[in-house]
Amino acid sequence: MNAFVLAAPHSGSGKTTLAALLCLAFRARGLTVQPFKLGPDYLDPTHLTRAAGQAARNLDTFLLPPARMQELFWRGARGAEVAVVEGVMGLYDGRDPQSDEHSTADLARLLGLPVVLVIDASGMARTVAALAAGLRDFGPVKVAGVILNRVGSVRHAELCEVALRQVGLPVLGFVLRDDALHLPSRHLGLLSAEQAAWDEAAALEAARHLRLDDLLGLTAQGVERPVVRDTALGALEFPAPTVRIAYAYDEAFHFYYPDALDELRLAGAELVPFSPLRDAGLPENIGGLLLGGGYPEAHAEQLAANSSLRQSVRDFAESGRPVLGECGGLMYLAQSLEDLEGRRHEMCGVVPYHTRMQPRLSLGYREATALAGTPLAPAGTVLRGHEFHFSHLTHAPTHPAYRWADHTGAEVLEGYSQGNVLASYLHLHYAASPELARRLVQACKG
Repeated sequence: MNAFVLAAPHSGSGKTTLAALLCLAFRARGLTVQPFKLGPDYLDPTHLTRAAGQAARNLDTFLLPPARMQELFWRGARGAEVAVVEGVMGLYDGRDPQSDEHSTADLARLLGLPVVLVIDASGMARTVAALAAGLRDFGPVKVAGVILNRVGSVRHAELCEVALRQVGLPVLGFVLRDDALHLPSRHLGLLSAEQAAWDEAAALEAARHLRLDDLLGLTAQGVERPVVRDTALGALEFPAPTVRIAYAYDEAFHFYYPDALDELRLAGAELVPFSPLRDAGLPENIGGLLLGGGYPEAHAEQLAANSSLRQSVRDFAESGRPVLGECGGLMYLAQSLEDLEGRRHEMCGVVPYHTRMQPRLSLGYREATALAGTPLAPAGTVLRGHEFHFSHLTHAPTHPAYRWADHTGAEVLEGYSQGNVLASYLHLHYAASPELARRLVQACKG
């Protein structure tokens, strides 16, 4: 199998665009491509999924223990001929400026994969070589070569290549500057692939200067599949389901890690999608309810108008069966959602909180302690998660689910945990610890 990590000097260099172009170009050759994305991002993977024709998977060295992350990489790459791993931020940007921990370079080292640099060559020629050589020599990574992005012309690419030749780095292709390749974004990041049109014929035309043969030749060496300790990870043979769990999936709610959903299936769940925007009621014969993250604020009026579904959610919560809301799911389970214009939209009323949109982003990795037993974990369990949201609670939580320390060391109480209901801004990765999925499935059986 060919496998490599796409990295860059900084965010905004075009990693996602290049990763999608490469997936599309390899797929057009008839190769089976498996995309991956470093970090907790839910939106970039949708573009890689569309381009590769199969679900991109997240690799996160904070949320996932190293051995587990390696196992999930090989589980996801099973059967693929090419694995394309898109990095995050700059190559060496991680948890702090004194370490490579949780950086793209750290991921490449843990997986034993070569790095392909994506460099935005706008306004540069010889300096491209200095930049690429500096990235290659700064840390213990194997740089296979460079892809030049946003070059002004074929001649511009040739000048950059001459410079890179002097430092011993091959050019593995280039992409001309083209505004049509720009991936639009909104407040949480890029628009998902379902919301952002991208013409495949035009994209393949843009990829014509990528040197795929050279890239495959330089990234096939040294990639060996380790023995996967858990046979279930290697085969992904799901057992016969023992319980049905409904999960919200539409334009308003679609932030789920594919590996986390697989973990629930491995634990015996049949996952049944439904739409809070359009369905009149929940699916029948379900034992649990998942409401993931997404954009409820962008669809608040339609969510509020679907009163029959909101009533169905309330009835289900009152039945005592597990209900889990994560970020956008918390907002939907709350009493109301106030948008940036100050308009209040009625939500499900399961959680005694109100949420309000704000212009300030709350984000970061969290190490949280569960304050009470929940359908996911016993009280006292330490869980790693990620926050990324623009809304906030209008008052302090009355039945907090988690406790953690902020960057100053001050205690933060967050979320809602009461009986069968767990709602929080914290995004968790169930595949980080299979016990989470097994406990949830067992709770849903009643």
